[in-house]
Amino acid sequence: MSSATQASDELPKAEYFKKTDDSIIGHPKGLMTLFFTEMWERFSYYGMRAILFLYMVTAVEKGGLGFTTAEAATLYGLYTSSVYLMSIPGGWIADNILGARLAVLFGGTVIALGHFSMALANINFFYAGLILIVLGTGLLKPNISTMVGALYPEGDPRRDGGFSIFYMGINLGAFVAPLVCGFLAQDDRFHAFLRANNFNPLNTWHWGFGAAGVGMTLGLIIYLFFQKNLIPVSKRPDAPLPELLKRAAMVIVAVSAIGFLLINNLWMIIAGGIIAGAGWFLFSLKGEERNRFIVILILFVFAAFFWAAFEQAGSSLTLFADKLTRNSIFGWEFPSSWFQSVNSIFIILLAPLFSLLWVALGSKQPSSPAKFSLGLLFAGLGFVVVAFASTLTGSGTVSPLWLVSVYLIHTIGELCLSPVGLSTITKLAPPRLVGQMMGVWFLATSVGNYIAGILAGRFDEKAEGAVFNLFASVAVATIVSALVLAAITPYARKLIGKAA
Repeated sequence: MSSATQASDELPKAEYFKKTDDSIIGHPKGLMTLFFTEMWERFSYYGMRAILFLYMVTAVEKGGLGFTTAEAATLYGLYTSSVYLMSIPGGWIADNILGARLAVLFGGTVIALGHFSMALANINFFYAGLILIVLGTGLLKPNISTMVGALYPEGDPRRDGGFSIFYMGINLGAFVAPLVCGFLAQDDRFHAFLRANNFNPLNTWHWGFGAAGVGMTLGLIIYLFFQKNLIPVSKRPDAPLPELLKRAAMVIVAVSAIGFLLINNLWMIIAGGIIAGAGWFLFSLKGEERNRFIVILILFVFAAFFWAAFEQAGSSLTLFADKLTRNSIFGWEFPSSWFQSVNSIFIILLAPLFSLLWVALGSKQPSSPAKFSLGLLFAGLGFVVVAFASTLTGSGTVSPLWLVSVYLIHTIGELCLSPVGLSTITKLAPPRLVGQMMGVWFLATSVGNYIAGILAGRFDEKAEGAVFNLFASVAVATIVSALVLAAITPYARKLIGKAA
């Protein structure tokens, strides 16, 4: 995976300053290109994700797939974990075959094809669509962030602000997507519109999937029209068309082989890769570098715990919203998938406040491991709230404010852990290994997402106490992990000193 500073070795600094002087709101024009490309890519991802689980568990006679909760949860966990796991080979492909610019273009194209495939009411196209989205996101996701970093020369004080703007684009797309795709998939008014115009109302789910594809297509159009504002991260793509086609064929073969292996041997590959990779790094690194890598491994484990809890948002919490929550406020009804926009609203509102908080605390702010502990604690507290809410569903559904409260608490936890984790990796990893250590971070997210899917399979609103037991067990496991990390934080700080 390319690091943000690699490009400075390939292009003269004078060229960077020349390009970045041509700016918008004080930042390079390329930032807006990448902002809107990523915004629409995240629109497509979170729009489809908002309705994916509900589509799988909806009865066939109502237009769904009729999967059991356990079946849907297993497939959902495999899909979401593979999306992040494929970021590792996606970064390597960009570094060694395509370059970041073409990797983003090819990745976005494959993603769009995946969503349009799912727009067709056919089970084979459904599975094909999931695979295409996994492969495309693996190419796009790690490399578009690299391109943001390449817009700024080394030492440019605007870099952190640029990434903050980019992060807002991610959450803007994630906020709007469930509203649009959820309306098309679930709202009775759209059902009635289709029926009145002689369309099959049972296909509303596929209209939602199609809208996600339209979003990704808009992102590609913006990317193609304004890519002149971008700074190349690699000169590898500067080759004749036959050579590029050859490289593209290599990509297709590589990602297809990886995808086949993931579907058939996911956990064997993940477990073996973690053990082998950790052993190699521990053996090859010495002194301070080894100490820092030990801390990265510690944070890896607890990050996986966090994402296993947090990513219930698209599965068990979505089912709680759909089956046990009153989806109306002041007499106005809304689709259950709209709850998945709440987290993004809180991110947009609270992220600037957290940024100001860390700056205000300065040297007194908690260490990175301590912030991880806080993130885990808030994730656990959110499940304490929803576990209690589940005890109130005996006589019907509960107020939507319960889930809004859960998402608020979880957002606080996310802001303590997610951006801190990215920053911590860049601080602790040796400069020559930053890209590979970022792969470790994505791997933790992947593992957490897979575990999240397994846990969500225990959701059963018809079995007495099952929902409470699920949420309570997640709460206990997450809070205990927070306490364990807090206990070993002094040891971790001893290993890394004041580095993080």
